[in-house]
Amino acid sequence: MRKLTYFVAVSIDGFIGDPSGDATSFMSYVNEEFLEFLKTEYPETVSVAGRRALGFDDVPNEKFDTVIQGMGSYRLGLDENMPSPYGHLREYVASRSLGTSPDPNVEIVADDLIGKIRELKAEESDLGIWLCGGAQLAGQLFDEVDELVLKTYPLLLGSGMPMFAGVESAVSAFEPTSSRTFGNGIVVRTYARKRDKE
Repeated sequence: MRKLTYFVAVSIDGFIGDPSGDATSFMSYVNEEFLEFLKTEYPETVSVAGRRALGFDDVPNEKFDTVIQGMGSYRLGLDENMPSPYGHLREYVASRSLGTSPDPNVEIVADDLIGKIRELKAEESDLGIWLCGGAQLAGQLFDEVDELVLKTYPLLLGSGMPMFAGVESAVSAFEPTSSRTFGNGIVVRTYARKRDKE
């Protein structure tokens, strides 16, 4: 069974963006050391345009071969004329409003999101599924998330977009599996969901 991993940038107080969803305040912390980490450990999480600009567009995927994102997250690429921002992955966009896909590499998931995720998780592959965002989609997939990779930036936003929107009083236990601190103050922590033994 493949893992669904929520790999996301977050503030110390648990927000993935300001109240409008803007996360540009995190970008000032992205330096050479952190980019090298992304290139080595998670190259597939950098967009096609970013990989090209940074000179590693031919680096193979390390952790994921599939990405799922919500319409708000996907809209960021569309607004920059990138209808397939992660063309090196199989791309899925959860949207009831988009209708026709603007790119052959992007499949729209309009109905039965949970069913589609479970279908993807059941595939035979050594690589996992990246939950790219945003908060609404993460909230819908709360029970399906197997792993968290939190890129925690040394900022307090005070208010904003939570990691999981629309989740009411749900408690789910995770255990830490790794942690790395960077010179700029970013801490990347990985957690695995504790599942009941069946």
